[in-house]
Amino acid sequence: MGKKRIIKKTGSEGEGQKRSSSRTTKRKIDHGILHINASYNNTSVNLSDQEGKVVAWSSSGSLGFKGSKKGTPFAAGKVGELLADKASTMGMKEIDIVVKGIGAGREAAIRSFIAKGFVINRIQDKTPVPFNGPKAPKPRRV
Repeated sequence: MGKKRIIKKTGSEGEGQKRSSSRTTKRKIDHGILHINASYNNTSVNLSDQEGKVVAWSSSGSLGFKGSKKGTPFAAGKVGELLADKASTMGMKEIDIVVKGIGAGREAAIRSFIAKGFVINRIQDKTPVPFNGPKAPKPRRV
């Protein structure tokens, strides 16, 4: 069929390590806010400082989960573990949690932070609730 191509890697092996260490933040944060947005289809988690500036974020879609697997508690737990590792490298010890949405990943993301040994000061639910709801159907004419 033809010649097979042989691809040779150029550069040293340590380049990947150098890049990942340069992307970590240099500032130390003791206390942060964890925003969890859990929908039926995906779970996204933002980690911010006290002023609300986002320091790190991740979602189950960005971790490689596809389709209906993005909304599972397992995917949300993996997202929480990744952000917990990032937070511990920044020196974070205490967090406030703000949860929004009705997806299955709400609890799993919180549990992954508890498992890593973070002190949780408060958990706040900011799920939007409709005041009046949808319009009632018309009465049936027989």
